[in-house]
This record gives sequence, structure tokens and C-alpha cells, in this order.
Amino acid sequence: MSSFTNQVALVSGAGSGIGRSTALAFAQSGATVMVSDVNDANGQQTVSMIQDAGGQASYIHCDVAHPEQHIAAVAYAVATYSRLDIGINNAGIGGRFARFLDQTIRDWDTMMAVNLGGVFYGMQAQIRQMLQQPEGGKIVNVSSIAGVKGMPMGAPYSAAKHGVLGLTKTAALEFAKKNIRVNAICPVYTHSAMVQDLVNTAPEMEERMRRLIPMGRFGQPEEIAQAILWLCAPENAFCTGQALQMDGGTTAG
Repeated sequence: MSSFTNQVALVSGAGSGIGRSTALAFAQSGATVMVSDVNDANGQQTVSMIQDAGGQASYIHCDVAHPEQHIAAVAYAVATYSRLDIGINNAGIGGRFARFLDQTIRDWDTMMAVNLGGVFYGMQAQIRQMLQQPEGGKIVNVSSIAGVKGMPMGAPYSAAKHGVLGLTKTAALEFAKKNIRVNAICPVYTHSAMVQDLVNTAPEMEERMRRLIPMGRFGQPEEIAQAILWLCAPENAFCTGQALQMDGGTTAG
């Protein structure tokens, strides 16, 4: 396991699911973790979990649809810990399952504000700080398997997640010579509150979703978290602009 001792990681949407598992994994690997979320109780609980295990963490509220809140989160990290080494742009929403022509303007605008805008705003704030550090930094954006293939009944979601990959690759090219690495991860359905909400809304969907995955199961948040740490590890310093697909073989065929 790579060591992230003396590094500061900011993880959005860290109050549950992939975000929480990622925050815990970074802390277990020695990083100091800035936890952000829109759900303050969940975010504070993640901080408590890290501290109870002997790690170091702080919490800041952040609604990722608002750029000024990203700026505040990075500023708080720097004011508290003097630097920002790692940015994990994970926060997102699942949206509404509906046919293409039944998706509304509100569905579209909300999805773009959170799932695409939230990554763009986060990256801007993080990169501005990382450019001031000789060591640069590492960014991982959480896309989705819906970012590399179409998603029937989820057009806004798929479009936003495709956009995340465009942002990732563009930033990777622009900042490659500045020692800032930018990668993305593309999970398939993973056990999380978002997926559970979908299953609760349409229970018949769970088996259909499982059948799409050759391994026959959903991903575990801890599995995705370890892949995110791998992308940030110093051993992988030559890796940038990539989209790692954690999908149980879904895109292999």
C-alpha cells in the first residue's frame, strides 16, 4: 500500500459511499483528509470515523454546484494544513430514470450543475492552488461507466459523465508539464446510497442491473477507493489523462 503521509487530500461527497470509503482509505494510508459534503451530519460522521481510527481530518460544507464553495473548501484546506496535494471530485447525483423525450429542462440543468459543473469548479479551485506548489498535485474525477457508453433512461447523467472525461483529459494535457496529474475513474453500479435510492424506486431494476455486469455483482465502495488511491500513488507518476474502468468486465465485450 502506498503511503500518503504528509499529504493533504480533499474529497467531495465524502459523507457516504465511494467518497466516504476514499476518505477513510486515504487516512489509513497516512494522508490528512479534508472531508466535504452537502450533508453535514454524514460528513462529520466520516471525520469522526477517521479520528477514531487515529487519523487526521476536518470537515467543510460544500454544495458542488456553487463555485464559490469549492474556492472556500480549498482555502480552508490551505489555511488549516498549508497545502493541497490531492483533489477527489466525487460528489454527484443519480438523477431521474426517464426516457429521452421525457427528460425535462430541470432534469438536465440540475444534472449539469452538480455532476459536470461540480467537477469543473472543483478542478479549477484545486489546480489554482496546486500551481503554487512545486510538488504540483493529483486529481481524480469520479465519472461512471455511463461516461464511456450510453445509458438508456439516463441521458442527462450519461452526458454529464461523458463531460467529466472531457474535462479530465483536457486538464491533463494542459497541466502535464506543471506536475499536476489528472485522471478519472469510471465505476459500474456500486453499493451506495445513490444506487440504493434507484433500487428502492424501481426494485425490478436491481436484477437487471446485476445482469449487465459479467461478474454478476455490484462494486464495493472500498474497491473503487483503492483504485482512486492507486491513481494518486507516486508509483504511478507517469499516469495522467486516463479513465480507469472499474466495471466488473462490463465494457470488455
